[in-house]
Amino acid sequence: MADPHRKRPTLSVVREGNPGKRPVKAGVVLPAAELAEPRWQDTFPVLRDKAQQALNRRAREVARREWRRIVPVLRHTAGLADVDAHLLLDYCVCVARIDQCERELSLRGLLLEGERGWQKNGATTIASQYRAQLKVYIRELGLSPSARAGMTPPGDGDDDEDPFD
Repeated sequence: MADPHRKRPTLSVVREGNPGKRPVKAGVVLPAAELAEPRWQDTFPVLRDKAQQALNRRAREVARREWRRIVPVLRHTAGLADVDAHLLLDYCVCVARIDQCERELSLRGLLLEGERGWQKNGATTIASQYRAQLKVYIRELGLSPSARAGMTPPGDGDDDEDPFD
């Protein structure tokens, strides 16, 4: 049972709601940064194998598109700091890997005939694991309607509130 005399963490109040409408202190605010797009060839390298090379080329393009779609939105809604770069990189890689898995499933099917009869395509398990991780990223980055409900864009709060007063 929760201790009624102990304050809930700010993030918990934002996520679960604030029915008492008590003022919520803002969390730590980091200086905004212009994040440089990663070199996608480091994550999805150019290989000699033609089939894998085509898969990596598509993964680079999917990750690049997602980065360019999401970073401007997050810059406005959440504010981005240097420490967010790896989280965004992982998010984009996750989106690209899900795309790879879905293409694999579309090309080869959910079931594959193997030595011991029909077997589940391994891409189904991998896609499921990436989707579970993607849900975490979406919640952390405020990319779902419910996650956005408690967020205020950077700079929209009262400038009079100084945490060191």
